[in-house]
Amino acid sequence: MSSVELVVAHYAESLAWLRKTPASLQRTVIDKNPDETFPDAIALPNIGREAHSYLHFLLSRYESLSDVTVFCQGHPFDHAFDFHTTLRQLAQSTESVENFLWLGHIIDTDDAKGHTLFRGWSKNDDGHELDMNGFHSALLGTQGPAEYTFKLGAQFVVTKETILSRPLAFWERAMKVAIEFPDAAHCFERSWDKVFGVEGIDRIWLGERKTVYLKPIRRLNVS
Repeated sequence: MSSVELVVAHYAESLAWLRKTPASLQRTVIDKNPDETFPDAIALPNIGREAHSYLHFLLSRYESLSDVTVFCQGHPFDHAFDFHTTLRQLAQSTESVENFLWLGHIIDTDDAKGHTLFRGWSKNDDGHELDMNGFHSALLGTQGPAEYTFKLGAQFVVTKETILSRPLAFWERAMKVAIEFPDAAHCFERSWDKVFGVEGIDRIWLGERKTVYLKPIRRLNVS
């Protein structure tokens, strides 16, 4: 049975839901709340959003990864309300991951300047563009695609082999980009599959669709 680790990028969310996760899961909480740190968490400065937390984990655990790692937000259910089911399936090896698996119930698509999603986002007060081309070039050294299709929420599962397919120097560069590049976390959110060198959404299955609702959308407060 594969070893599975859950990595939680936490700020101030309630983590009571962790009590319901399978006992076999190794849990790592990375906390950026300067006022109250979760017990046994790794405390980091509040920079770089969840991308910085994920990359800190990858760098610190590069030589000691579990077979499968799940990366999630402090309250993962906003974007993946079946998250507990996914964790149980991974723990019981009834859900297999070939290399990378987006988690979430909404597939969406943004263009390389963020015109489709980012510019009109309610928290983008001045409506500025997202420089996905500059991000892609800084991280991967190549021109990026015209569009990025991803599952909302920056949550995913990735195998040890897929992580290790990138050398440690790549993850060090990724951390530098996460800290220095404008809006880097939003760029990472749209491109984690490409960061790991895979295509996370089957383009043939997707067809011409830009947005796909994989589950009935409903408001749910899970704890």
